[in-house]
Amino acid sequence: MISSTTGSSTDVSTPSAERRRLKQLISELAVVRGKVTLSSGKEADYYIDLRRITLHHEASRLVGRVMMRLLDDAGIDYVAAGGLTMGADPVATAIMHAAHEQGRAVDAFVVRKAQKSYGMGRQVEGPNVEGRKVVVLEDTSTTGGSALTAVEGVRNAGGLVQAVAVIVDRDTGAREHIEDSAGVPYLFAYSKSDLGLD
Repeated sequence: MISSTTGSSTDVSTPSAERRRLKQLISELAVVRGKVTLSSGKEADYYIDLRRITLHHEASRLVGRVMMRLLDDAGIDYVAAGGLTMGADPVATAIMHAAHEQGRAVDAFVVRKAQKSYGMGRQVEGPNVEGRKVVVLEDTSTTGGSALTAVEGVRNAGGLVQAVAVIVDRDTGAREHIEDSAGVPYLFAYSKSDLGLD
């Protein structure tokens, strides 16, 4: 039996149980009902605040495992993961830790919205991505704009982008925009229908 979010966490030792538990936590903690204006300027009847998940003591570990399995199942070869700060930051960190649990070396990186004008002048922070296969992450995407900004920054830094992956796809055109503009696969762990948001 799956416990409530206020109780102790349940044993989610199988991939399917982990996926179900993360879905439950997203539904309980991250879906906010009511009229909201999204970062894209579009209006919606609900908001998915995935930072309530990616920064949650139990859910963050599940995010790393579910997202890593999503990428593995799609056959994506990568050695680093990250995206535009700040939505992607905890997702990348979760994947890095999940990979370490399995004896794999996956680095995380952070992409600034613009290149720094001081110091080393970097836009991509963390271990160097030049010449390395990487995945660009986002917690969720409406138009794909943030992910595409990250893809551009990573490519300018010499990174080889293999895919864009998000936790929740809102089905608002991000997939088509990203695949057309960036020319890489767009993957998501949950659709809005998975969360009962149709």
